Amino acid sequence: MKNNAPIGVYDSGFGGLSVWREIRRRLPDESLLYLGDGKNCPYGGRSKEEITTFAMAAVERLVKEGVKMVVVGCNTATAAAVSALREHWSNIPIVGLEPAVKPACLTTKTGHIAVLATEHSLAGDMFLSTVARYNKDVDVHKVVGRGFVEIVEADMEHSDMAAEAVRGVVEPLFEFNVDKIVLGCTHYPFLKPQIERVVAGRDIDIIDSGEAVARRVEWLLDRYDMRAEQGAVATYSFITFADEEYRQRLERKAMQI
Repeated sequence: MKNNAPIGVYDSGFGGLSVWREIRRRLPDESLLYLGDGKNCPYGGRSKEEITTFAMAAVERLVKEGVKMVVVGCNTATAAAVSALREHWSNIPIVGLEPAVKPACLTTKTGHIAVLATEHSLAGDMFLSTVARYNKDVDVHKVVGRGFVEIVEADMEHSDMAAEAVRGVVEPLFEFNVDKIVLGCTHYPFLKPQIERVVAGRDIDIIDSGEAVARRVEWLLDRYDMRAEQGAVATYSFITFADEEYRQRLERKAMQI
């Protein structure tokens, strides 16, 4: 049975647009409704209880708008709240994000990888259990991307400030001989060009989870027979808990990527 209802994608702000982009590329017939909280961003330094409250409100809003699936396009919200979300809305698929630790651990040649993420994500049970499962003979260096979320939210990822912030976080990793840098926050792919400049000339791969999430969404659509009709005209809508100016900025950024 075909289902032309939109897929909901939720993030604390702009970051989940990096996941939205991959879903749009992989599933061009699917309509997408994006909710960027904005009002409470960034989530990184907040308590698990606060983040869960924000996530519950966001998913409730998306469900009221009639989405057929929710993608929690936020690593921090996934770490804090995805179990509670799935328990509360057991009738619809809810896709969470997990830093791509597994492929990094399985493909590293130096035995050293770095994971850049928020404090909350790096302390989350899901992340820690994944590291414990795959870090045999691999050192996982956990690093907080200080200021990264704020830079992306301010549309300043191409600025000198962004270059300096990225350099300050990434250059110290060279002494550990890392050959994989995992982007464990969906805001961080917007800074990937800056990261690539810092690691230029070194054999270091930069990995994010966007494509893997899009593949998971496709698999679930097929499993539950929820795909949109072939040739359906996809629509892309944007909502927020912040003001109209923020919503318009979300829409503009999405159309530029």
